[in-house]
Amino acid sequence: MSIPFWCIFISALLIFIAKAPVAKAMKQEGGQYDNHHPRAQQARLTGFGARALAAHQNSFEAFPLFAVGVLMAHVTQSSGWLVDWLAVIFVIARVLYLVFYWADLHWQRSLVWIVGMGCTLLLMLTPAMR
Repeated sequence: MSIPFWCIFISALLIFIAKAPVAKAMKQEGGQYDNHHPRAQQARLTGFGARALAAHQNSFEAFPLFAVGVLMAHVTQSSGWLVDWLAVIFVIARVLYLVFYWADLHWQRSLVWIVGMGCTLLLMLTPAMR
């Protein structure tokens, strides 16, 4: 499997890794995780829990664009070191994004979000760079 495809897999895992702090915050918020009404419980989260939920939701938002970018590069045979590096940098940016969101480091979070989005857009443009 290619490096960019591994990066898609890792990015998919990050969505579920980002859920763990949300579940912990939910348990702390109500004394237990409300599996009957999880979205209502999530809506009550504040502070760290609210940031963790937002980071988790943003992981869902970023994933499809990244996957499309990798697949666009793949189907047009735009492979090579640039595609590999863009995919790896995206994953690193997403890991840092989660950490910075959880730690409430807002400008750092925004910076790595821009880096990740830039990688995604460049992946989409790699067919035009051939």
